[in-house]
Amino acid sequence: MGHVIKFCWIAGVSLTALAPAARADDFQLSHNQRISCSRGLAPGKLNTATCKSYTYLFNSKTSEYFRCQVSLALTRDNKEVINVQTDGGCTKKPRIFETDGKYDFDVTETEPPNTNSFFGPGGYSIWAADMAAQKIRGCITISSGLGSDISKCLDMTFQ
Repeated sequence: MGHVIKFCWIAGVSLTALAPAARADDFQLSHNQRISCSRGLAPGKLNTATCKSYTYLFNSKTSEYFRCQVSLALTRDNKEVINVQTDGGCTKKPRIFETDGKYDFDVTETEPPNTNSFFGPGGYSIWAADMAAQKIRGCITISSGLGSDISKCLDMTFQ
């Protein structure tokens, strides 16, 4: 019986030591958040202000990422706030690299309306780097204006 208890104790300590190696994927939050606001003003009538902000959550192991957006719409008259609405969520995007690894990233986005926004509400670029090799991939996504996004990535060459 003592051997069983000793074995279970050693197994438990071993599993505890191995737990960090079997941890979940690492996620990084974009440090490049933006906020854009618009408002509709009419003297003596209701005023509405709408603000949107976004960020990206990047899986540094798989290179999958999520685009997250939050919005707030506030309606008021001259005396009080009448209505406040919020909305938001995250949308999963495809992997940038085909294999798992240790990746870093950066992202930026055009904000509507914008002269860079030819067909729709804007686009974004995301850069990802393999932290264990000299490998960088740049991707640009824009709206096609036909209800779908067009996204292309390019591996950088080093000279």
